Amino acid sequence: MKLHCVTLGTLLLLLLASCGGMLKTSAIDLRTFIGCATWEVRMLRKRVLEPPYIESYHRVCIYNETKMMTVKLPKCAPDVDPFYTYPVAIRCDCDICSTAMTECETA
Repeated sequence: MKLHCVTLGTLLLLLLASCGGMLKTSAIDLRTFIGCATWEVRMLRKRVLEPPYIESYHRVCIYNETKMMTVKLPKCAPDVDPFYTYPVAIRCDCDICSTAMTECETA
């Protein structure tokens, strides 16, 4: 089984087994995501219960404005699309956690 590109959260770990190696992290400016957090791995997402089942009064910071960036991955096999598109945070907002916009977990 070959893994092409897998994203884990906002740190975008790229596994390029069919593209000839790992993409250097310096090619992506990870400083863009400082202070922002969101749940990106949708297939692992748990169901979010609405109050009164959970109470979420803690503050969270999420990005509310993004732009899409595209990079070309080097050394991809001919049958692999070398372009990868990912969101870049433009502006972050901090507020009380809202289950309408993000996943609010209580420990």
